[in-house]
Amino acid sequence: MLETISDWLQSTWLSHAFISQGLWAWPMSESLHFIGLCLLVGSVGLVDLRMLGMAKGISVSALHKLIPFGVAGYLLNVITGSLFVVGDADQYIFNDAFRFKMLFMFIAGINVLFFYSTAFQQTKLLGPNDEMPLPVKIMAGVSLACWIGIICAGRLITFYRP
Repeated sequence: MLETISDWLQSTWLSHAFISQGLWAWPMSESLHFIGLCLLVGSVGLVDLRMLGMAKGISVSALHKLIPFGVAGYLLNVITGSLFVVGDADQYIFNDAFRFKMLFMFIAGINVLFFYSTAFQQTKLLGPNDEMPLPVKIMAGVSLACWIGIICAGRLITFYRP
């Protein structure tokens, strides 16, 4: 079944367009992917670290203003990452590092949904120097661990090509 999906992806017009662009499409997408990653981890990572107890002089609500940059970075990474998968499906679909990256992304997504549905309202009311509740610290730790896992697994994709 995975071979069928891979063959179909590589036969799409998007795959042909992406690959046929030769020298520029892949490196430009890699650069944009890295910029998206910087926006994402730079903003979400700061919020996670604050919730874990660092930079206590800054309120979470002040740092939360950076989250739109993280969302923009995430969207940029989804777009460029999808181009990579469509452009060279075999390199990704049959790659264990890619599967781990997707697993970490899934866990991070569930974690952020859980945070915003359960703890965000309470957390944003806390001021500078306030201690975060233990469940919030756990969610921040899971988030940070997932993003580190996503970065590591993403780097390993090129080393474990099928």
